Amino acid sequence: MAQVTTLAMWEQVRVDTRRVATIVNELGETSARNVIELALEQLATKLTAVDQALRQGDLAQAASDAERVARLAWQIGLLSLAGVAMDLGSCADRGDQVALAAVQARLMRVGNRSLTAIWDRTALA
Repeated sequence: MAQVTTLAMWEQVRVDTRRVATIVNELGETSARNVIELALEQLATKLTAVDQALRQGDLAQAASDAERVARLAWQIGLLSLAGVAMDLGSCADRGDQVALAAVQARLMRVGNRSLTAIWDRTALA
C-alpha cells in the first residue's frame, strides 16, 4: 500500500521594508497609511477578480487582473505577491491549465499572507 504524505502549504512572504519606509518618508505617516490602505483594498479586490475570472474561464481577464495585482504589489513593496501574480499572468497567457490551477492557489495563499504582513507593518508604524 502506498504511503500518503501531506505537504504543508506555507511560504514566507517578502516585503520590501525599504519601499514601505520610502513611502512613509515621502508622504508622512498619515498619508502613507492612507495610500497603503487604499492599495491594500485595491489588491484585495483584484485578487478576488483574478479568482472570479479563472472560475469563469476568462484567461485574458485573469491575466489582466493579475498584471494589476503585480503592479500594485510592487509599488507598496509586496515582492512575493508581485512575483506570483506575474507567474499567474504568464500561465494564463500560455493557457497552461495545470500550472494555472497551482499558481492560482499559491496566489491566494501569498496574497492573504502579504496583505496581512503589510497591514501589520503599517499598523505598527
